[in-house]
Order: sequence, then C-alpha cells, then structure tokens
Amino acid sequence: MAPITAREQQQIDQANASGRMPVVFVHGLWLLPNSWDSWAVFFEEAGYAAVAPGWPGDPESVPEAKANPDLFSRQTLRGTADHYAEAIGKLTKKPAVIGHSFGGMLAQIIAGRGLSAATVSISPAPYRGILPLPISSLRVASIALRNPANRKRGVPLTPDQFRYGFGNAVSESESRQLYDAYSVPGPGQTLFQAATANLNPGTEAKVDTKNPDRGPMLIVGADKDHTVPWAISNASYKQQSKNPGITEITKFTDRGHSYVIDAGWREVADTALQFIKRFA
Repeated sequence: MAPITAREQQQIDQANASGRMPVVFVHGLWLLPNSWDSWAVFFEEAGYAAVAPGWPGDPESVPEAKANPDLFSRQTLRGTADHYAEAIGKLTKKPAVIGHSFGGMLAQIIAGRGLSAATVSISPAPYRGILPLPISSLRVASIALRNPANRKRGVPLTPDQFRYGFGNAVSESESRQLYDAYSVPGPGQTLFQAATANLNPGTEAKVDTKNPDRGPMLIVGADKDHTVPWAISNASYKQQSKNPGITEITKFTDRGHSYVIDAGWREVADTALQFIKRFA
C-alpha cells in the first residue's frame, strides 16, 4: 500500500490541530484531488477541516499526470479504499466523507467499514448488486473496456470524450476549460473491476450496505449525467435504503457529471454541506 504523502499528512495534521470536524473528499476517475479545491475552501469557511487525499500513487499535478499515464496503471479499488482508511485512521475525529463518481463508490465502501460520521455519495459508480446498465454509461466505460490491455494502463480521455462523459450539460468552451484544468488519465483496472462486479463474487467493487455503523448517507444524482446516469444513482439508493441508518437521495436537473467542478459546483456543495450539518 502506498504511504501517506507529505501533502496528505500536512492536511491531516492541520485538521487535528484545528479541533474542527474533518471532511474527507474522495475524487473519482479521470480527476485528481485538485478537483475538490473549491469545495475545500467552501467547507473550511463553513467551519470544517478539509482533507483531500489522493488515490495511492496519484501525481501531484495535472501536467505531471497527463505526461505520465502509467502512474495510474496499478491503482485498484481495494488499495485505494485502504489508503483512504489509513488517512482517516490518522484523524482524531471521525470525519464526514464526500465522494464523486468512483469516489462516490469509495465513499460508500468507507462508510460500510464504519469509518464515516456522515456520507455524501455523488453520482456513485456502480458496484456489485447495481443492475442498470444505461447505454451512455457503457459508452463512457468502453473507452477503457474495449481493449483488454487497458487493464494495466492509465487511460486518458480526449477532449471529445470528456465532453460526452463530463461536460455534456455545460457549454463546449467550459467543457474544454474543465478538461484542461482537471482531466487526467484514469486507471483502467478500476473500470474492469466495476464492469465485472456482478460476475465476480470476489470483486473489489462491493459495498457493505448492511453495516449498522454505516451512518447517515445522502446519494446525489443528476438527470443529464452520461457517466453515472440517474438510474445508477437511484439503484445505489435502493441498495443503501435497506440499511437501518438514515438514507436520502436528491436529483439535480439539467446537470451532468461535471457538476462538482463546473460553474454550478456551489449548489451541489451546499446540498452536501446542509446534509452534513444535520448529522455531523
């Protein structure tokens, strides 16, 4: 397992020294921790301590990531979940956890381990037990899945692929700006893990939805999301609603997968903040 980086340890130390409630942000595929920068400031101003670890082996910058796609080739769901669990274990207070896309799935995995005081899972990637397979989601995943060799590669998006998978609900110019600022290669391995989750009983793409220590959970979806369509978010909610803890869901209209980083991010962040305020 990759060690906690100096940047991550600094954020953990600052959170512990502040005495504030920590909020741990979990980024998704094709993004880095910098995708949470605006959210971190927003939550800090609201009185929380923001901690945004990366996936193990994440480069420190978008240019470095784009220049070295193979840095992502060994990332897996279990290894990434374990890395976040290690970071959370260094916090003196149990955190709230917010994740987007594959980070939304990871946030649910973390909650299923009893490590989250409250969880916001935004457009969560599908895991074992999630059955809907919308065409748009398959089209995005096929970027990696169409070549078995991508299992051991970092797979980048082209601007057009990013436009379809992330930026379809914003202008073409904003989509390109987001691509340049945030898009990096993603680990093909994790897409293969999610794609075979319902065929492999030992898959790493699984969530303990029954743990009574899971804590309150909000699932967020968007009606124009091509990567994680509403059907997948809603199916995730149905799985989690069987938990004895509080489970809620909300849908954003006219928004796509980029809604955590595009010009409308604050509305999504405020929804997450209000949920966490109620329970953490």
